Amino acid sequence: MSDFALWPVLAGAAAFFMVGSIWYGVLFSKAWQKAVGMSEDDLQGANMPLIFGLTFLLEVLIAMVLWHLLQRTGAAPHVVMMMAVGLGAAVMAPAVGINYLYQRKPLSLFLIDAGHFIVGMAAMGGVFLLFR
Repeated sequence: MSDFALWPVLAGAAAFFMVGSIWYGVLFSKAWQKAVGMSEDDLQGANMPLIFGLTFLLEVLIAMVLWHLLQRTGAAPHVVMMMAVGLGAAVMAPAVGINYLYQRKPLSLFLIDAGHFIVGMAAMGGVFLLFR
């Protein structure tokens, strides 16, 4: 199997993106908005197509790296999920946490954002299982 495959990478990134839209839309929109200190006017003034487009491109990069790791290791299905969730919980979330410590961000923001990374990576891992 090749180290890179377009469809799994795009599907994995789409799964992560969908988790984000639910996470920051339906589930935690008001709590997140309060934790970052943004008003409705702040949100309305944003260039959302650019933000969403760049978000998806960054998620494609994450998907490419995870897909590459999985292909190089030939990981069993349960290991795929361990790697996906593990990267979210043990690499991405702590990296965000370090930044938030120095920025003096509230714990609630860390929990919302770290949860998004962990659940998003789990969704990506689950999608990748469909392509293996």
